[in-house]
Amino acid sequence: MTRIATKPVRLQPELFVYSFPVRVYFENTDAGGVVYHGEYLKFMERARTEWLRHLGYDHQTLARNHRIVFVVTQAVADFLKPARLDDNLAASVQLESLGKVRCVFVQEIRREDELLVRAKITVACVTGETLKPAEIPEALRRKMQASL
Repeated sequence: MTRIATKPVRLQPELFVYSFPVRVYFENTDAGGVVYHGEYLKFMERARTEWLRHLGYDHQTLARNHRIVFVVTQAVADFLKPARLDDNLAASVQLESLGKVRCVFVQEIRREDELLVRAKITVACVTGETLKPAEIPEALRRKMQASL
């Protein structure tokens, strides 16, 4: 049985990577049992959401208390190898850069040590009502900065 880390892992002192386990279900695959490319973006979204929880925040609280939401503004992915039905995968999150409104993540999907997908995802903080740019709340920004 393959075990996937469910806690943040420090690979090197200067490199912080959060890893989230994902199992491939039938609903994630095409007729040939191969993961449909759009599903990888869902896996990465789940991993970023759990990374945010690891920092002590969640989307509902940010929307309710700070009136902000995060939106993906750019996603660039390299699909290197396919995942298949019943595979155990790990979706990683590494914060690459952090601004007042935007941040960039490097994310990977792996099956054990095998790299399947590598992506760079840009996320912006916006107001929940107007979807106009908004600054990331300072307390959250400090926690995010600590993971760089």
